Amino acid sequence: MNKKSLSGPYLIWMFGFIIIPLVMIVIYGLTDQSGAFTLSNVISISSPEHAKALWLSLGLSFISTLICLLLAYPLAMILRSKGIGQGSFIVFVFVLPMWMNFLLRTLAWQTLLERNGVINGILSTLHLPKQNLINTPGAIILGMVYNFLPFMVLPIYNVLMKIDDQIIRAARDLGANSFQVLIRILLPLSIPGIVSGITMVFVPALTTFVISNLLGGSKILLIGNVIEQEFTRGSNWNLGSGLSLVLMLFILISMALIAKYDKNGEGSTF
Repeated sequence: MNKKSLSGPYLIWMFGFIIIPLVMIVIYGLTDQSGAFTLSNVISISSPEHAKALWLSLGLSFISTLICLLLAYPLAMILRSKGIGQGSFIVFVFVLPMWMNFLLRTLAWQTLLERNGVINGILSTLHLPKQNLINTPGAIILGMVYNFLPFMVLPIYNVLMKIDDQIIRAARDLGANSFQVLIRILLPLSIPGIVSGITMVFVPALTTFVISNLLGGSKILLIGNVIEQEFTRGSNWNLGSGLSLVLMLFILISMALIAKYDKNGEGSTF
């Protein structure tokens, strides 16, 4: 049997569930309901309500990605310094929540943050005032960080584990302190993992609508919510597809960044 023929099932799967849906999105996004060519669906991203949702999504995604990076890099450094291998139990425990359903993880935070939830229940027990935690931008950021943090840690950890300890020893022998080793050795060599992690967090955070639905309520609409409503409630597939094309630009930019800074796939976790 020709080895190339073994890729047949995958090619069929890719064509049926990736290529065809993408082509449909492009066709719907560039046509109106009568089937005539138009750019109005894409240009509608500049309308006040859509632009507001897009900028809010960009802002919350940027903050969430930055928080994930600030939390993930020290954690990855600690895991590396302990000499913990990729198959260790600690790494397994860290990755374990990712095996749980995404919706269930987010619903758990809804239970914790709601007005009569666990956190406010503890505050009431301590005779402290209840806090408005749910349906706020902070709750959405918290949900994004919790759900996407592993996608930041694993690429950085994967790259740091590949750095030869002899390079660090050589730098210390030449008089470099811990800060200089971090800035001049570890950070430059871990750029592929950082770029991969930023992409893997920023893109899903930008396009999510489940987290904002559950933790933001109807008060906070992100661009993902707008697109989801156009498909499900408004039944306007053309407008929803046009807005989706705009988000595809961010995905293409992220893919270009990975191709530039992670040519050898060093930041890949799979």
